[in-house]
Amino acid sequence: MQNFVLHNTTKIIFGRDTVRQIGPETAAFGKKALLVYGKSNIKKSGMYDQVMTSLNETGVTVVEHGGVKSNPVLSHVRTGIECAKQNKVDVVVAVGGGSVLDSAKAIAAGAVVDHDVWKFFIGKKSVKNALPLTTVLTLAASGSEMNGGMVVTNEETNQKYGVGNKNLNPRVSILDPTATFTVPPDYTAYGAVDAIAHILEYYFTGQDPETPVQDRFMEGLVINIMESCNRVLADPKNFNARADLMWCATLALNGWTGAGLGMVGFPMHMIEHSLSALYDVPHGAGLSVVVPGWMTYQAQQNPEKLAQFAERVFNITTGSPSDKAAEGVKSLKNWFDNINSPTSLAMLGVPDLDIPVIAENGLGLAKIWRLREYNQERIESILKLCA
Repeated sequence: MQNFVLHNTTKIIFGRDTVRQIGPETAAFGKKALLVYGKSNIKKSGMYDQVMTSLNETGVTVVEHGGVKSNPVLSHVRTGIECAKQNKVDVVVAVGGGSVLDSAKAIAAGAVVDHDVWKFFIGKKSVKNALPLTTVLTLAASGSEMNGGMVVTNEETNQKYGVGNKNLNPRVSILDPTATFTVPPDYTAYGAVDAIAHILEYYFTGQDPETPVQDRFMEGLVINIMESCNRVLADPKNFNARADLMWCATLALNGWTGAGLGMVGFPMHMIEHSLSALYDVPHGAGLSVVVPGWMTYQAQQNPEKLAQFAERVFNITTGSPSDKAAEGVKSLKNWFDNINSPTSLAMLGVPDLDIPVIAENGLGLAKIWRLREYNQERIESILKLCA
C-alpha cells in the first residue's frame, strides 16, 4: 500500500425527508444563492418546490439558472458565471445529477475569477477558490456530490474535459433516496454503469500490486451496485435498493476507493469522453460500450488482475488467468445487456469508420490527464474491440 492523504470536506446528510435541510445548510454560507438545475424533471417530481420552500423559509434569496443538459456544455456554464457575478451571489445550490453538479462546480469556480473558466479544464489555470456549493442529489451515478471533480463539454471544439480540485468539493450534499424514485430505468442503469466504471478505473490501473483491503472494498461495491440496480429496476420505489445504489455510487468516487493505490489513470473515461463529446450519447451508455472493450484489451496485456476480478465478483474459478479474465469481461458485459445498457458502438449509432476520428479527439484529454501510453493506435485498438 502506498502513502496517502485522505481528506474529504463534504458533509453528507443522508436519508428520507432530508431535502428540507437544504435551506438551513445553504443559509450558513450566504443569503443569496444561484440555483442550478436541469430542465423540467425537478419541477415534475416536486423537488423544485421542496427546495424553494426550504430556501425561502430560511431567508435565502434565489436566482435561478436552469436548463443544464446531460453532458453539460461550456456555453451554459459561462452564462451561469455571468449570472452569478451580476447578481453577486454568495453560494451556489445544485439540484440534480452529475451534469447539474458539475456545471454548478464550474460556475462556482468561474464566478470568482476574471479569466475564462475553460482554462481550468485545459490546465492553463488552477482552481484557487470557489463559491461555496450545496447540493441535493437526484441521480445515483457520478459521485460528484462528494468529490472535487467536474466535467464539461466545449461544444465549439467537441472537447469533453474533466478536472479535479479540492476547492470544488460541495460543502454539504443531501442524499435522499426518495429523490431518485422517478429516475427512469435507462438512466438508473446508466448511473450504475458509471459508478462501476469509476471503481474499475482504480481497481485496474493502480500502481501498487498488493492492495488487498482496497481490492475487497471495490469488489464489494461492484457486487452491491449490480444487486441494488437489479432491485431498483424490479421495483423503482424500493427505498432500501435506491439507498444502497445511491450510497455505493457516492463511495465509488469520494477518495476512499483510490486510497493507497498510488498513481491511477482514467483511460476508460478518457475514451468515453471523446464518444459523448462527438455524439452526445449518455455518459453511462458510452461507458457500458467502452469498459468491456478496454478490459478485453487489458486482459491481452496483463490478465492476472482481471482474473482476480472474475473470481471474486462473478465466481469464475476454472481455467487459466486469461480464460478467467475473458469470462469475467463476458459476465460484466452480459450484465450490462441485462439492464439494457448498450454494449457496442453500433448500438450507440456510431459507425466503425469513425473510430480514427474518435481516437484522435481523445488524444487531447489523454495528454492533459498524462495518459502518455494512450496514443492514436492504442485508442483505436480498444475502440475496435467495442464495435
